[in-house]
Amino acid sequence: MKNVIKTIEIGKFGPIYRQFVRKPKEAIKHLRKMQNGECTKALYRDDIGFIDIVWGEVTDPIKHKGYGLVHIIDKHEPEINRLGFKIEDFIPIVVQFGDFNLKKSDNQKKVFESKGFRFVIALQKEAQGRTKKWLLTAFDIIKRPK
Repeated sequence: MKNVIKTIEIGKFGPIYRQFVRKPKEAIKHLRKMQNGECTKALYRDDIGFIDIVWGEVTDPIKHKGYGLVHIIDKHEPEINRLGFKIEDFIPIVVQFGDFNLKKSDNQKKVFESKGFRFVIALQKEAQGRTKKWLLTAFDIIKRPK
């Protein structure tokens, strides 16, 4: 058996992992393990197309500022766990099954709503000066007023 050297493609967010197309749960688990890089086309919705997930960075841990999956984990994982979910299950469910609110969305963000909660997912075309078609970069859970 010959030794095979596997080349890893490097992009603006680090290593590019292309093996997770439409496999968001696996992509999220992989990025948590690697703590670097991006998983291209990991999420998909018919109305907006493919969404990449990047590891990103926490730029201000006190104010929970940053971008990418690590920012979402830093800011929202305890809250998501209290709802009874793991983050790798919760994000794909919200993206896939949340109702898309066209009136509250624009070119920089897409808003999805579900019964009892509003989920704002910033799918940015650019993050930290790096261009992407759609990039999961932020995530907010806001309880709707009664």
